[in-house]
Amino acid sequence: MTINAEQRPVTLRDVAEAAGVSVSTASRMLDNRTPTSRTATAERVRKAADDLGYRRNTSAASLRRGATTTIGVLVPRLTDAVMALMFQAIEKEARSRGYFAVVATSGDDPKDERRATETLLDRNVDGLILATARLDDDLPASLRDRGIPHVLALRTDRVSPSALGDDEAGGYLAIRHLLDLGHRDIAVVTGPWFTSSARDRLAGARRAFSEAGRELASQLVHSVGYGLDDGIAIGHELFDAAGSRPTAVFAANDNLAIGVLSAARSLGIEPARDVSIVGYNDIPLISRLPVPLTSVRTPFDQIADAALDLLLPTGESGDPIRRSLPTLIPRASTARFHEQER
Repeated sequence: MTINAEQRPVTLRDVAEAAGVSVSTASRMLDNRTPTSRTATAERVRKAADDLGYRRNTSAASLRRGATTTIGVLVPRLTDAVMALMFQAIEKEARSRGYFAVVATSGDDPKDERRATETLLDRNVDGLILATARLDDDLPASLRDRGIPHVLALRTDRVSPSALGDDEAGGYLAIRHLLDLGHRDIAVVTGPWFTSSARDRLAGARRAFSEAGRELASQLVHSVGYGLDDGIAIGHELFDAAGSRPTAVFAANDNLAIGVLSAARSLGIEPARDVSIVGYNDIPLISRLPVPLTSVRTPFDQIADAALDLLLPTGESGDPIRRSLPTLIPRASTARFHEQER
């Protein structure tokens, strides 16, 4: 069967007739939202579609299903490398499942978060993935009450479906690494207290101290923002006091760690030689610093995969809060305590 594309567009019915199947079968075989079939029939349908130059009308299919095959993703800001990496991983995974991901930013402000959420919903997205969850905010509860499909990523309110790294395990790995290097005076710089990531990473740090028969002193715990400037400011606070500075610092994200490292060097304190520094997330930049930074790697691809599984259920039940294990990546910013010149 030959179709003149200049006369009219190739339809699904044309493909079905060429492949010798029903229209519904052809539609199912060409639906990239479902796992690719490798049967002879499916191969025949795909070949017919290719030969005829058929293009699936996703808009019409969405109208028939009442869906748009679009997912809204909300992040605090895309200038943050962690959030950019998270969106990139989500977009890639969504595309592999036949969905299109669109992003909006909130600036970590609850009012802007609600405004951005409603804007995405006004565009009839099929569901939301939010990397903005705050423990002091009721937006996830509101989405649950409204029956809006959503998943929290990187952070959790501990109720809504969530895909994140195991932050408690990551905090444990960071402190265990420093303790194994002989450090005892270790400062922990956490992120904002309204984030589950900051609280859980601190909990992991405390567990590592506890297992070593030690206690994390409250004066060595500092809760700040997640930005580079926050790291610089707390770095000066930690190192300006002569004679009482820590021998190591665990910063709960890489921006903070870079800021602490920058503050140290501005004061003549050399990372690794004078103070060991561990970051979190392992963004690409940190391996290329003059002193490559030890960090806990967040498995963004695994988190994105889990988020899409939770948002687009396959019928399989499971834990609605899924944590992927992080990995410690040792680099030059950490060294044994006895090797440092105090």
